[in-house]
Amino acid sequence: MTDLKDERFDRRSIPTDAVEETWTGPDGWEFRKLDWQQDNPRGSILFMTGRADFYEKYLEAFHDFYARGWNVTSVDWRGQGGSGRCGPHPHVGHIDDFSTWVGDLVALFNDWSTSHSGPHVVLGHSMGGHLVLRALTEKLISPDAVILSAPMLALAGGGMPEWAAQSIAKIMCVIGRAERRAWKAVEKPLEPQVLRQGLLTHDADRYSDEFFWFRERPFVRLGPGSWQWVERTYASTKLLRNRKRLTQMGTPILVLATSSDELVDHPTIKRAVHLIPKAEMKLFGPEAAHEILREADAVRDDALHACFAFLDRVVPKA
Repeated sequence: MTDLKDERFDRRSIPTDAVEETWTGPDGWEFRKLDWQQDNPRGSILFMTGRADFYEKYLEAFHDFYARGWNVTSVDWRGQGGSGRCGPHPHVGHIDDFSTWVGDLVALFNDWSTSHSGPHVVLGHSMGGHLVLRALTEKLISPDAVILSAPMLALAGGGMPEWAAQSIAKIMCVIGRAERRAWKAVEKPLEPQVLRQGLLTHDADRYSDEFFWFRERPFVRLGPGSWQWVERTYASTKLLRNRKRLTQMGTPILVLATSSDELVDHPTIKRAVHLIPKAEMKLFGPEAAHEILREADAVRDDALHACFAFLDRVVPKA
């Protein structure tokens, strides 16, 4: 197999044959969409990013799958990237409830799966993985296979019990701060100041891509989540701990995870993988931070090879 890093790709440019367009949801909300299709595809992948993400961050990963024959589609979540904002502050990630995002995903999946050739694979990173798994456990989408990258099944613990953290968030919402930022401009709520890059990737160049896009397209930039986002996160993650729903899922799932993740809770991911009948996990250690598909070459190559092998096995070529 060709070494992935031998294929040069400009991470700071939209591919000339990819289409940027608007997808309009059932309620009229306008979402920013990137669609990268090809002739005689292997199948189609719907790539849903994480909290505060935007699709430009994952252009390199899109290319990796495209180069293997897959159509790739990605849509910025409602309220972030180029899909508008749900609160008054352009740099605060706010949402009324995660069910809103689940509804968006269901409508998008239904539209995408009827207009793009199969097999149909959904890939979700972090919060995107959380929302994909919610839609799966609630039997609202039916892809042929799923890949979850560091899925946010629970927030990483910070020495505070979850019930206490959720209670604080509820109080802040009650006193009128629901749409205000819940933490300073780092990526770890309710934690002391830490270096953001160390939470996300060991690769400084890939980390800097994000800031390139902030300069090129300032509208994609988003900062901390709101107190309502924090409170609704705890409420939504509890829904994913339904043992019965997890054990009844029949979709093949590959989970990419790292035991060193400081943003999402690895033990919770491990328990979920154990419960889901057709789930398997590719586990990394201290060599990988949260954004596994934006990590240093050795980690990325390993993760991508795991993805390709998984897809070749569970959705073989026709």
